[in-house]
Amino acid sequence: MYTPYQDYIHTLNNTLKYRKLPIFRQEKFSSVLDFSNNDYLGLSQHPKILKEAINAIQIYGMGAKSSRISSIYHPFCDQLETQIALDKKTEAALFFSSGFQANFSVLSAILDRGILGGCPVVFSDRLNHASIYQALLFSQCEWVRYRHLDTKHLQCLLEKYAKDSRPKFIVTETVFGMDGDTAPLKDIHALALKYKTFVYLDEAHATGLFGINGYGCSTLQDWSQVPHIIMGTFSKALGGSGAYIACSKILKEYLINKAQGFIYSTAPSPCVVAAALRAWNLIKTMNKERLHLKSLGESFRKMLTEQGEDIGSSTTHIIPIILKNEESVMEIQHYLGFKHIYVSGIRPPTVPPNQARLRIGLKALHTQEDLLRFMQEWKKLRENRIY
Repeated sequence: MYTPYQDYIHTLNNTLKYRKLPIFRQEKFSSVLDFSNNDYLGLSQHPKILKEAINAIQIYGMGAKSSRISSIYHPFCDQLETQIALDKKTEAALFFSSGFQANFSVLSAILDRGILGGCPVVFSDRLNHASIYQALLFSQCEWVRYRHLDTKHLQCLLEKYAKDSRPKFIVTETVFGMDGDTAPLKDIHALALKYKTFVYLDEAHATGLFGINGYGCSTLQDWSQVPHIIMGTFSKALGGSGAYIACSKILKEYLINKAQGFIYSTAPSPCVVAAALRAWNLIKTMNKERLHLKSLGESFRKMLTEQGEDIGSSTTHIIPIILKNEESVMEIQHYLGFKHIYVSGIRPPTVPPNQARLRIGLKALHTQEDLLRFMQEWKKLRENRIY
């Protein structure tokens, strides 16, 4: 039977934007060099975390069986939320099943024009994640985008709206997952105070790696005088799944009653939450791994820059190699995969037009030898004019 979806897929299939799921290949670990995932601290295989997950299954079973609103839940979530709030220096925290769910549900709830008494104005970094984009679109707020990391542009926009009495919000990631650069939080903090805005920070790629004891970039500023929510995930440096928001007690109470993704979703499995709690408590002990990852990032950026590659404004363990041409990106990704080196091929609309790239996600388990192996293959690509 004909459907319009067939036309869409047929059209997309003839472009470089067609997506398909990678095929799992069982290979010897020693032969594979994987830069394609976000397990930045290698915690997805940590024995203490695996043990906690297994114990939780044995005690509480595999599934949560209902939403947290509907029935009595295991105690891990309360313990985890209490610890997150303590380490993030907020009054409260709330656990979600995923980062996308958290961003979409929370932003949609706090931007509700019926609650706010008018249409809010949201100042959003131009390169914020798709989950933020979708939430702002859904909320029907007045959406004002400022140039990526450009606080001078942000200030100009805030000044333009200074006499507008509507509620105002600044929304940004703290570490950007496609570019590997960091938001100027000190400047954003100052602007929020001056213009009396709410601040929403997405720490998905910062949690575990930056700030005090690895608990995120936000911990380096005192946000007590600024209305704020901080979101982070357990699916990257913490090696599991799920997300958190850290906020005031009243905002937590509001979200429990208003965030639809939280209210109407089955709660995360007990084993997921138990693993998240163990990972959260482990990261404060992993300064050595964070320093190693920082060193790897510095070395790799230097190697690529010396080869004349465009790595954008990366300053972290996330390093893009911006080739612009989508065909080149996919061809090189395929070539490297044949050599058992896995990288992510990123194309628009995930990144802006003419910004197609290979995305390198370094991990604390990587070594200098791994970087040299990559560069050896990269130099072959150049010599053979594959791109």
